[in-house]
Amino acid sequence: MMPAGKKEARPASLGRARLPAFVKNLRGVKNWKEVSAWLEWRGIEDIECITPDQAGVARGKMMPSKKFTSNTSLALPSAPFMMTISGDYPEDGNGFSYPEDDGDLKLVPDLSTLSVVPWEEDPTAQVICDLVHQDGRHVEFTPRNVLRRVVTAYEKRGLRPVVAPEIEFYLVRKNPDPDYPLVPPVGRSGRPIGGGAGYSIAGVNEFDELIDDIYHFSEAQGLEIDTLIHEEGAGQLEINLRHGNPVELADQVFLFKRTIREAALKHETYATFMAKPIQGQPGSAMHIHQSVIDRKTGRNVFSNEDGSETEAFFNFIGGMQKHVPNALVMFAPYVNSYRRLTQAASAPVNTKWGYDNRTTAFRVPRSDPSGRRVENRIPSSDANPYLALAASLACGLAGMIHKAKPDAPVGTTVNEDEIDLPRGLLEAVDLFEGDEVLKEMLGTSFVSTYAAIKRAEFETFMEVISPWEREYLLLNV
Repeated sequence: MMPAGKKEARPASLGRARLPAFVKNLRGVKNWKEVSAWLEWRGIEDIECITPDQAGVARGKMMPSKKFTSNTSLALPSAPFMMTISGDYPEDGNGFSYPEDDGDLKLVPDLSTLSVVPWEEDPTAQVICDLVHQDGRHVEFTPRNVLRRVVTAYEKRGLRPVVAPEIEFYLVRKNPDPDYPLVPPVGRSGRPIGGGAGYSIAGVNEFDELIDDIYHFSEAQGLEIDTLIHEEGAGQLEINLRHGNPVELADQVFLFKRTIREAALKHETYATFMAKPIQGQPGSAMHIHQSVIDRKTGRNVFSNEDGSETEAFFNFIGGMQKHVPNALVMFAPYVNSYRRLTQAASAPVNTKWGYDNRTTAFRVPRSDPSGRRVENRIPSSDANPYLALAASLACGLAGMIHKAKPDAPVGTTVNEDEIDLPRGLLEAVDLFEGDEVLKEMLGTSFVSTYAAIKRAEFETFMEVISPWEREYLLLNV
């Protein structure tokens, strides 16, 4: 660790006046020569080469920076990308089978994502990688490539999707024993945090030092937070990100989750992105704001020149209404996710849409015509950001391609009506596999792999006996 007040030593060969912009900046390197200068300037010793698996967990390798820049070959087995959250593997069946040639997959660093790892004591950097086969073909079933596939489908039609995610999470007391319920943390006041603190500045101030670390860690990585608020739940916070390219924003959510967990651990607290971590408290969502830009004109295709809504806008919503229930397993990927999707809860359980109506699944926020967008309020924060963005954008594009017509907008409270979505994981998987339009957009290999993983996770869950069963069945049946 560097002594307080001492300036960071910089290589003599890289004088400040001669430094190119990419070295001074946190991001933006484009080639290996620039990477070497970037690493040398910061005295980086180790590199984490990471990529998200199906759950959004970082997989990869760590190596010395000198080896990273020596044109070394990076590879991972395909198995971790067919693994359940519990570390098990699905069985063949329902269209899924393990490849006969289960060789290594190549990790290809996306140099534009190179950034420091600010919580490590030794100077460390990280870079997000894509996965390709040995012959250079993209691996169809890996999450970053699934999202790229959907973005490419937009680009082929002269369109550019724009997204802005909002991620909710809970801070909870450290709890090493999974048999005990999670409880809210103690803030700086010394008292346990209570609920009902939506948009409370005092609620945010309870965690001032932790939040400062989140901001500092984020700034060091070049991650840009738009706003941070306290949500309704006890110790529940929400971070909003600026709008931009879907792959770049998914990368940011991927890194933000890691950053927030590390900042919380520094303060002897857990940060959890479980959809429903605490009984009796609201669930955590990952709302996704979406718009579509004409690549030639730069115009928002949801708005006519006179400011009115376009047919493409209504078709996009129609596609969401038709296909989101079938893609729900990508927005609600675990058994716990469906505990959030209940009647009269803060989460919408319908497929309705409305203007500035937060009880609908698809909300159109107030904006000027150039900022017209559709917010998908169904995804939970436990979703893999790459897959949630891919699914949401695929549903909207399917509507635009097939001219899907939406229902009329609603202006009343509708989250207390009947549930329009699958009630459980297996039902969601069956609908997912049966949607041929989504299968074409997302890739058959991904759909079969992801469905197999979810079925295997459900079987693992069924092996666990819950407290509810012991309380109500033990002596009564």
